[in-house]
Amino acid sequence: MFNFFKKDKNNEEKEPQSFGFKGFKNIFSKTASCLVDSVINTVSDDKIPDEFELEDIETMLIKADLGVDLSVELVNKIKENKIKSSELKNFLKNEFTKILDIEKSYKLNFDKDKLNIYFVVGVNGAGKTTLIGKLANKFKVENNKVLLVAGDTFRAAAEEQLDIWAKRANVDILREDKADSASLAFRAIDKARKENYNVIIIDSAGRLQNKFNLIEELKKIKNVILKKLENANLETILVLDGSQGQNGLNQAMVFNEAVDITSLAITKLDGSSKGGIIFSIAKTLKLPTKLIGTGEKIEDIAEFNKENFINALFD
Repeated sequence: MFNFFKKDKNNEEKEPQSFGFKGFKNIFSKTASCLVDSVINTVSDDKIPDEFELEDIETMLIKADLGVDLSVELVNKIKENKIKSSELKNFLKNEFTKILDIEKSYKLNFDKDKLNIYFVVGVNGAGKTTLIGKLANKFKVENNKVLLVAGDTFRAAAEEQLDIWAKRANVDILREDKADSASLAFRAIDKARKENYNVIIIDSAGRLQNKFNLIEELKKIKNVILKKLENANLETILVLDGSQGQNGLNQAMVFNEAVDITSLAITKLDGSSKGGIIFSIAKTLKLPTKLIGTGEKIEDIAEFNKENFINALFD
């Protein structure tokens, strides 16, 4: 078993709080209110919703960032199956559960007997650097040898910010000012194999304002990783700002086209009502959310749990 204990500044061992149903309930309380409660309360009597009520339900689902297509699909099913208001909650719960059944496990790909490479992408401002720092800390306290790779060599202060997180998490970092990101990734994988690291987390640029150059750069890095993969384990993670709603779906499409995303990490969901984006991306791109930011501290990161997420919305 991994060791989940770490020492604070006073060298006293602390165990991070487990992030179970209650944690998800707190994070997604506003999403639950917007996505579930308001929809269910639209039809007060135990009856089949009329056309006006169906329009209201569709509007609320769209506002909760399910997206137009998925919202229309759900409303059509309510209409076709003549779902009464008393049945609406179970209907939505079942539909949302089906949407998330794209993978049996929502855990990060990890093999203790292999080199594990995490290629992290996302637009500037999504919380990518912070997420990388938290993820590095998570692996460190689980007794892994971790190397961060400062692959965002264009954004001002990006390498310095990642270096700060490396020091906070007490992990190593490979950085080189104005280096070619793909070459840096190449050297990082060689270094990891020679020095017995078992986790590499590679940062990348996120300049969506110049989409063509960004995509080409990300493709170069991904190709280098694939050529050097051998017996390694790879996860390509897209970091999304959860408060951005449907804009996240557009970003996911761009990055998935470039580097074949395998999972999402969603930040800034606490206090947001836009958690419906998790369903929208799962439905549209068949991509699972595997990590969520749960606060501001370095240990505030949790693996996504689809059962706890669904129950937090409906219970």
